Amino acid sequence: MKILNIVGARPNFMKIAPLIESYRAYPHIEPVLVHTGQHYDEKMSDLFFRQLGIPEPDMNLDVGSGSHAVQTAAVMTAIEPVLQDQRPDAVLVVGDVNSTIACGLVAVKLGIPLIHVEAGLRSFDRSMPEEINRILTDSISEIFFCTEQSGVDNLLDEGIAPERIHLVGNVMIDTLLRNREKAEASGVLEEMGLRPEHYAVMTLHRPSNVDDPGAMARIIDAMDSIQRDMPLVFPIHPRTEANLQRFGLSARLHGMENLHLTPPSGYLDFLKLTANAAVVLTDSGGIQEESTILGVPCITLRENTERPVTVKVGANQLAGNDTTRIIEAYRRARAQERAGWAPPPFWDGKAAERTVAAINQWWEESYGKPRESGEVSASAGI
Repeated sequence: MKILNIVGARPNFMKIAPLIESYRAYPHIEPVLVHTGQHYDEKMSDLFFRQLGIPEPDMNLDVGSGSHAVQTAAVMTAIEPVLQDQRPDAVLVVGDVNSTIACGLVAVKLGIPLIHVEAGLRSFDRSMPEEINRILTDSISEIFFCTEQSGVDNLLDEGIAPERIHLVGNVMIDTLLRNREKAEASGVLEEMGLRPEHYAVMTLHRPSNVDDPGAMARIIDAMDSIQRDMPLVFPIHPRTEANLQRFGLSARLHGMENLHLTPPSGYLDFLKLTANAAVVLTDSGGIQEESTILGVPCITLRENTERPVTVKVGANQLAGNDTTRIIEAYRRARAQERAGWAPPPFWDGKAAERTVAAINQWWEESYGKPRESGEVSASAGI
């Protein structure tokens, strides 16, 4: 069985690493790794491959950045000849980035079964590009692997047959647990002059926050208050930095004495920073999950989350981008006991093993054996 595995952006790398490792238990499965190049910055791509022990991609499509339409179209155009040449028995996509839906669409139009890892998550906010990608990818997938019960429930509500849905846990947590000891060897805290549990970490990249000058100004007001209380580390996303300059807000950040503005961090350095923080502020879905397992209180700078289990267990608060709400959430988090919650079910480091075992069983039961010719439809369209 040949499975073509797609990665494109930073969150995908942490999710694909344990899957690639787990395939090794099944010699008859031939994994092919394709990097679309959606994230092309060295810190956000090449460095992650090296640190996570992911083998060099079999192919890199080098699509680069662009608007959602441009990037999605570029991935679709680039992946079609790869699928026609490779003739895989299935395509596996992870998460909710543009590469996920782009490759999924091309695969199913060529008659190739689509596997979605991290399926069923919903924020119920269709202004989020990722929400559209999630919904559309699930609508065309054949088999679904969920990180939490809400994903299962959402898919059932959308009419997916129960036998196609598998609650396996969180493959990104597999990567975190496998690398936590290695991350502790990082010297990033010493380099920045930080003491464990005496600083906060923040990330920001969602359009609802960084494309709106009013939202950015409100968040910066909250950042100013927090950095007066403790050091605040802010690895700044390139797009966020560009918008801050465009809005004329950069000077305010650079004027904060206790704010550590840094470029995007490598995986191990950022894991060390997050694990030893007193509190994390973010609009990232993945960091909500990571902080939950690391035992660090999280404040999500959004009105919703597609990871509701993080709120349910008590690890995460939703604060939006309102200055007062963020500061109030920060005060609650500072008073909160670290790791004062139980981890979600199956977030135990074995999600990838369960996923690959289920893929193997699904293939044997559904298809018996790979297509003799690896047939892929050559149809140019409808």
